[in-house]
Amino acid sequence: MYTKHAKKRIDQRGIQPFVCEMLLAYGEKKFDGHGGLIRYFSERSVSRLISDRGIDFCKKHIKSFRTYLVESTTDGGIITVGINHVNHKYKVLGAA
Repeated sequence: MYTKHAKKRIDQRGIQPFVCEMLLAYGEKKFDGHGGLIRYFSERSVSRLISDRGIDFCKKHIKSFRTYLVESTTDGGIITVGINHVNHKYKVLGAA
């Protein structure tokens, strides 16, 4: 379930819905200290994604791995979705 705010941010930032689904299925979790759970792609989560979807799929969507979302710890709803502007080089993808 997405909040109005999250839907607005997804539209504003041009984030594809399947990216949020991948974050929920494969993303690492970290508590934000305000009742939210941040989900993001780490080296380990990208490795799991490669195992399930293949390296070609992951290389094609590498820019999507900068996306993160904040999920409510009370009801599991998606509070917001954003893009981390720091480029992470994923070793498992051979990104330089």
